Amino acid sequence: MYTEAQLREYLEEIRTQVCSRCVERPPGGPPCLPMGKFCGIELHLPEYLDAIHQIDSGVIEPYLDNMRSQVCSHCDQKECSICPCPMDYLSVLLVQSIETVDQRRSESLPAATSSCT
Repeated sequence: MYTEAQLREYLEEIRTQVCSRCVERPPGGPPCLPMGKFCGIELHLPEYLDAIHQIDSGVIEPYLDNMRSQVCSHCDQKECSICPCPMDYLSVLLVQSIETVDQRRSESLPAATSSCT
């Protein structure tokens, strides 16, 4: 489970790295939901975070497979003719933005000190 602060941090990075390149973003977005554009990232952010954190790979395919399994298979929009997710062309950026936040967090943690002598 993610705190509101954590979700906000991820979303800010996603909006910088991903949403800024989304061709479906309405004028003035993000956020897009208040403007009538269903965005899968906004709708399913915690699920995307879980799916991406479950994978550690140098290629995108395992991430895509896991996101489709963990997020898309449960999405209310899956039967619609238009998918609300920009996954086909922005998935690499989505994974990178989440990894950016994770890296920033790991660097801000105090270094573990050993009590062994």
